[in-house]
Amino acid sequence: MQSGQAHALRPAHVPTTSLTVLAAAIEAEPAVPASLDGVVVTGIEQRSKAVLPGDLFAALPGARSHGARFAADAVARGAVAVLTDAAGAELAGALDVPVLVRENPRGVLGELSASIYGNPCAQLRIVGITGTSGKTTTSYLVEAGLAAGGLSTALIGTIETRIGGRRVPSALTTPEAPQLHAMFALMVEQGVDAVVMEVSSHALALGRVDGVRFAVGGFTNLSQDHLDFHADFEDYFGAKRRLFEAGSPIAARTAVICVDDEWGQRLAADLDAPITVSTTGSGDWAVRDGIRAHGGAQEFTAAGPDGDVAVRLRLPGRYNVANGLLAIALCAAAGVEAAVAAPALATVDVPGRMQRVERGQDFLAIVDYAHKPAALESVIATLRGHLAADAPEAPGRLAVVIGAGGDRDAGKRPLMGEVAARGADLVIITDDNPRSEDPERIRAAMSSGALAVPEAERGTVREVGDRAEAIAAAVNWAQPGDVVLVAGKGHEAGQEIQGVKHPFDDRDVLAAALDKRSPHSADAEDLTVS
Repeated sequence: MQSGQAHALRPAHVPTTSLTVLAAAIEAEPAVPASLDGVVVTGIEQRSKAVLPGDLFAALPGARSHGARFAADAVARGAVAVLTDAAGAELAGALDVPVLVRENPRGVLGELSASIYGNPCAQLRIVGITGTSGKTTTSYLVEAGLAAGGLSTALIGTIETRIGGRRVPSALTTPEAPQLHAMFALMVEQGVDAVVMEVSSHALALGRVDGVRFAVGGFTNLSQDHLDFHADFEDYFGAKRRLFEAGSPIAARTAVICVDDEWGQRLAADLDAPITVSTTGSGDWAVRDGIRAHGGAQEFTAAGPDGDVAVRLRLPGRYNVANGLLAIALCAAAGVEAAVAAPALATVDVPGRMQRVERGQDFLAIVDYAHKPAALESVIATLRGHLAADAPEAPGRLAVVIGAGGDRDAGKRPLMGEVAARGADLVIITDDNPRSEDPERIRAAMSSGALAVPEAERGTVREVGDRAEAIAAAVNWAQPGDVVLVAGKGHEAGQEIQGVKHPFDDRDVLAAALDKRSPHSADAEDLTVS
């Protein structure tokens, strides 16, 4: 594995490609008359600080700055050429390497990256999973199922990238095209057979997965998220469709669509012979004879084209049944029989997804990544069901600690406050990742949604800006048989405030609060709040 920037995932051996050939393939011209003869490329990067000797530096226009401003630094680090647009060529100025100019260089970045790394996708079975919620959980389940079928697997997603036992935390749900195709080349080099990857709407809209050849594509669901990036729901849906629709250069050869919501139904209706999955009605894959839940696990029978198979999940919640059924269907579509894949699903835990934190307390403490209204509503409903099942005559209470990220879809904030207030006995609104925004304004937007719920229909609503204090307050409120849910950040190990990421892991903070918990529970009305 090549050295360079920390966490760089590149193959040890890459083909050399003539710059002349690359320029002709993408119809790029030198900014000034120059010979490209003799220049060979062994990698590609759009981040100047990650450039390695032999790279082509892709200087792309960005929302805040043009990558060409960093071209000189890239050349100093060993870039042998620069690809940019006309504005970028002017910004870059005179350089000691060829500068190739092409309109919309991002539009060719994926195919170019694939070519430079020897088109590794052709040697991999790639399963891409998109949708608003459930991508991460489904990807972990699918990876386990494929591995049970004897395939050597790799995983790319929100939490981590995992290749041959090496785990690297993820910065993006779906990496940019140069890093993605470098990873694929590394996977081929290490003998990987199948890759399971989450595919975000940003990645689909911005071309990060261009050049990828998906064997199978899966759709989970669609609900409100990312409307700070997408113009509206139709635009959001349109980005997701790129993974499936005829004519799309990245359309998966086989589409597996969960049709439990209207968006899945629309998508399936528009496609030619998709495989459909449903936990609520009919589909090529469906749940037979209901769902049996006990001890935080659940079991169901997956009825598919080749017969029935018993499935057991360690993960609670009907939405995880949908994830599990979709995973079985995806494994089957990728060539591993459902009966082989199903037993492996029972072994899967997903970091930060309905993850229990146990410190000997007499109530349930859960960390979950739910940071969208629909996801939060599903998690709350699941935990309410758990409380009712454990004590039907006198169910325990539910506390929810929740915030919302700054510089992201502001429209979902009051909706999340409303969902929490309707479903919980105690809602503590706190800070998530405020980023560059005023955290008080974010909390106020969430509180407005919570307090808009009629008093008789909502739980107690409090604001505690400091997230650790909010978690401790919920823990000290809890009594035997209750549930404390800390939602929104899940597996994340940092809290971003004004450009600085401070160490913060909900799981560790919750564990510490449980360890320090006073033996006397506080009443919700007596909570000290700020």
